[in-house]
Amino acid sequence: MDSLKPYLPTAGRILLALIFILAGLQKLPAIEFNVGYMEMFGVPGILIWPTVVVEIVGGLMLAIGFKARWAAGVLAAFTLAAALIFHTNFADAMEATSFLKNLAMTGGMFYVIAYGAGALSVDARKA
Repeated sequence: MDSLKPYLPTAGRILLALIFILAGLQKLPAIEFNVGYMEMFGVPGILIWPTVVVEIVGGLMLAIGFKARWAAGVLAAFTLAAALIFHTNFADAMEATSFLKNLAMTGGMFYVIAYGAGALSVDARKA
């Protein structure tokens, strides 16, 4: 297992980042739909643009390990807020699962915050 130590943080970062990057990109062709969805929950629609930027830019930063602790911190806060705003209808099994998925992703971000990006990252090259 020790031989995998350089690679596992990289794989973990990329897997965590993928959901954010894809979610941000998928919002672009359906901005009006996403604004409507956000507004249904009382979130101002204008926040769609910061949402897309956080998801895409934060996801890319996490994936390559550039300022990974900061990116993970922002993504953790974003994911926890999304869980609390959009996924609290626990009577719906899919919403409960989405809530737990967001908590698990937040936990993954906590690992990146605590332990950094790992050996195969932009952060490690700069150090």
